[in-house]
Amino acid sequence: NAFEDDQFFREKVYPNMKTAILATLIASAAAFAPNAKVAKTTSLNAFEDELGAQPPLGFFDPLGLVADGDQEKFDRLRYVEVKHGRICQ
Repeated sequence: NAFEDDQFFREKVYPNMKTAILATLIASAAAFAPNAKVAKTTSLNAFEDELGAQPPLGFFDPLGLVADGDQEKFDRLRYVEVKHGRICQ
């Protein structure tokens, strides 16, 4: 019956579509909201001027390999990274 299908569509589908659209709009608005800036005061600031440190991340060390700020360890890891990159080419 066409009337029952139309009624089902108005009662069940429209509210779900409106909820989905509302959730999408809220999520997209939250994606563009400004986030608070936190001052960085870590030992990684020692490597901010190194080659490869670029905005907006600066010096990127997600594993914390040189979190202690040891320049000798940083230089060794940089050397090994370049060596492996050349071998892979």
